[in-house]
Amino acid sequence: MSRSEAYTKLIKEEAKRLGFLSCGVSKAGFLEEEAPRLERWLNQNKHGEMGYMENHFDKRLDPTKLVEGSKSVISLLLNYYPQKTQQEESYKLSKYAYGTDYHFVIKDKLKELLHVIREEIGEVHGRAFVDSAPVLDKAWAAKSGLGWIGKHSNLLTQQVGSFYFIAELIVDLELEYDSPVTDHCGTCTACIDACPTQAIVEPYVVDGSKCISYFTIELKNEIPTEFQGTLDDWMFGCDVCQDVCPWNKFSKPHREPLFDPHPELLSMTKKDWEEITEEVFKTIFKKSAVKRTKFSGLQRNIQFLKGD
Repeated sequence: MSRSEAYTKLIKEEAKRLGFLSCGVSKAGFLEEEAPRLERWLNQNKHGEMGYMENHFDKRLDPTKLVEGSKSVISLLLNYYPQKTQQEESYKLSKYAYGTDYHFVIKDKLKELLHVIREEIGEVHGRAFVDSAPVLDKAWAAKSGLGWIGKHSNLLTQQVGSFYFIAELIVDLELEYDSPVTDHCGTCTACIDACPTQAIVEPYVVDGSKCISYFTIELKNEIPTEFQGTLDDWMFGCDVCQDVCPWNKFSKPHREPLFDPHPELLSMTKKDWEEITEEVFKTIFKKSAVKRTKFSGLQRNIQFLKGD
């Protein structure tokens, strides 16, 4: 076994031990296919008010400009599919936001993985990323053979669907590289047909400025009144395109206790959400990604859903 094969085997075994769903590796370099796509998407203002998407264009497409001397992108998936979901009569939260903010959970696992790499292999320079920097997570995961990018623009795998987080370690280490897998969306248009705001404007293209997740999380101003009655009771994020995807019937519940929801969250009704106080918000979402929208943001979303 060559040195790069041995290193890759070690990294993948360690990723599994840390609870990652899967691990794939690709050669760090310029993402040729993604460049024109990203440029076109930005030029058509499909990022709405997400101005940060325009920043660091070159770094977004080439990790060697982001991490000096980098040779490999290690992509990792972490399952967040919950055992139980919210009750029917409730305003809805995206499943990824049920438990502890994934940034913290995954960052700790990535730090440990990098620590083991350094202990076993030696002086390795690298950086961990959890959608916290200009890295095209889905493109790298697809390049690393972890799945294909579906018509809803999320990464999909035949074995476990799409309810998982994507993260990377970018390192200056030569490794064995994986190959991309084929697209298995076929003629299915379930996600396109089901999107409440018709944000999937064509297969594989999402207009971010029409997406419910954008309205309820990213948008700082008022939600446009033309979308009144179309948000399908989503108050933070949206899972519709994933919920209807046939591949997600293979989703299995995660085994990460930190992703378990606060006990009260699953039993709350619409009335409970409408009457939520800042104190209850702070208790339920103490370490949650929902804190991103703040109490005022969640209230704004609920008022909009109520039609007030």
